Amino acid sequence: MGKGNAGADPNGKSITDATFKAAADAMSMSAEESMKNTHDLLAKKLSKKTE
Repeated sequence: MGKGNAGADPNGKSITDATFKAAADAMSMSAEESMKNTHDLLAKKLSKKTE
């Protein structure tokens, strides 16, 4: 793992539940919505790489 989580530690590198919570708070959504949004964006990005 990296140097702590990116959601709580400004120097953090790991994506944890705290990262999703911080993103959710910043975007006025739930942590679950943040995770789903991240999943969808990653799936879209990865599908473009395999084309």
